[in-house]
Amino acid sequence: MAGINQAEFDQIFLEWYNPLRNSMYYKTGDVQAAEDLVQDTFLKIWEKKETIKPETVKSLMYKIANNLFLNKIEHEKVSFRFVTEYRGNDLSNAPDFELEMKDFDRKLQDAMAELDEKSRSVFLMHRIDEFTYAQIADNLGLSVKAVEKRMSKAIAFLKERLDVKI
Repeated sequence: MAGINQAEFDQIFLEWYNPLRNSMYYKTGDVQAAEDLVQDTFLKIWEKKETIKPETVKSLMYKIANNLFLNKIEHEKVSFRFVTEYRGNDLSNAPDFELEMKDFDRKLQDAMAELDEKSRSVFLMHRIDEFTYAQIADNLGLSVKAVEKRMSKAIAFLKERLDVKI
């Protein structure tokens, strides 16, 4: 039987929080970032508790934490690329840039909210969770072609709405 209950989750948390945090600290070099990654990992474990096999939870935790770390690195790369392309290498107007980034983030959140749910879920599963189109198709009970169409629709909408490269 798959799934873990509250007591099993509590035990997993107590047993693996520190080792997982240490592992993420070695990767990030930042205690706060490591703790954030581990908290997000346990949140994902809790959200999927009904489908998790207790014997595979350790490897799943490390896989989730590593994927979250890679997503964080990718986000930082995208942000850096945006900074260098949008502002060039001149960051002398840092306060203005900070306001522009907050404005862009707000626009992105608004655009994501306007995107239809089907396209948004496919986009986030691919770009955030790093699922392949085949994995998304399997999770949503769709064909790969349908996933490709939804992804194309999402990208086109966000490009138009934000007027940026995605």
